[in-house]
Amino acid sequence: MSTSYDFDTVIDRRGTWCVQWDGVADRFGVDGLLPFTISDMDFATAPEVLAALRARIDHGVFGYTDWRLGDFRSAVAHWYATRYDTEIDTGRLVYGPSVLSQLSQLLQMWTAEGDGVVVHTPTYDGFRKAITGLGRELRGVPLGDTEALERELARPDSTVLVVCSPHNPSGRVWTEAELAGMAALAARHGVAVISDEIHADFVLGGRPHVPWTRVAGDGRWALVTSASKSFNFPALTGSYGIIGRPEDRTEYLRRMETAEGLASPAVLSLTAHIAAYREGGPWLDAARAYVAGNLALVAERLNTAFPALEWEPPQAGYLAWIDLRRAGVRDDEALQRVLIERERVAVMPGSTYGADGFVRLNVGCPRGKVEAGLAALIRGVEAVAGRGA
Repeated sequence: MSTSYDFDTVIDRRGTWCVQWDGVADRFGVDGLLPFTISDMDFATAPEVLAALRARIDHGVFGYTDWRLGDFRSAVAHWYATRYDTEIDTGRLVYGPSVLSQLSQLLQMWTAEGDGVVVHTPTYDGFRKAITGLGRELRGVPLGDTEALERELARPDSTVLVVCSPHNPSGRVWTEAELAGMAALAARHGVAVISDEIHADFVLGGRPHVPWTRVAGDGRWALVTSASKSFNFPALTGSYGIIGRPEDRTEYLRRMETAEGLASPAVLSLTAHIAAYREGGPWLDAARAYVAGNLALVAERLNTAFPALEWEPPQAGYLAWIDLRRAGVRDDEALQRVLIERERVAVMPGSTYGADGFVRLNVGCPRGKVEAGLAALIRGVEAVAGRGA
């Protein structure tokens, strides 16, 4: 398989039931906007994955499947060994339809209604919806504020810490020391930990991602993730987890496979995961390098237009988390009006994640689209900051 990959060619996603393109009016109230929104990419998945999917489709039979059979678990172990220099116990693996579905099941196992669930702020809105939707109280602590973290974990009804590693929306990569400190605090206060590591494969600049398994200790914990973010196949569904305690794995599987009736995963998801983890590494490396170039372009253009920003690319991911306050943005709603009504682009406002004055710009797309979005964003900021017409 060739290792020359094309990320510049535009693939028209309209008319494919695509949330980012076809569903833009649902979030922004206007159709036909150029979107930089939901966290998926405009790139076709790795050709190695596509080849495996075509071969499986050609088989023609799509009966019930079992993720324990075949190559899935060994493919996950191979990925962790080669990418993260980490040996995992495949007997600890579990499966689920999505990372948020796994999060929901674990929260129901480890919390009661009204309990506090601690997260770092700003917070991925999927966490907020899952936690509050289950009747639990979301308790936010600012990134890097260890005193606030311990204060919230020490509350008697705080029962779970949700760690986003790397962090969404900021793109922060936690160091091993930081993660070990969180694990120690959680153990001290009897708090379970759920580590969402779906952005781990997109760590940039040579920084190491440290899986939670390396710092977990003997406390109650779970790591949840998927190849779907890295290789851009979320619509195939499918995720997996690593759960520390045997009794928790047994209860999770009982809930998922019996109570929820989800014993048979989507066969194309298994196929895609195995191909990605066995053969997709070169494509992923190329995609990360391309995205790093997009993020460098964002930094160059933004800092030229607004030197006070001194914006730096995130440590991980293809989501540019941009603090526009030093550029004079004080009114998020005004900026959104200009971007939508005049510039015809859809960019996620920071208020979605609890941080007014920020935007989250998805640059997992061809460079020409990034250039168009940047130009629109710069004009929009200039307008609301009083520098534009």
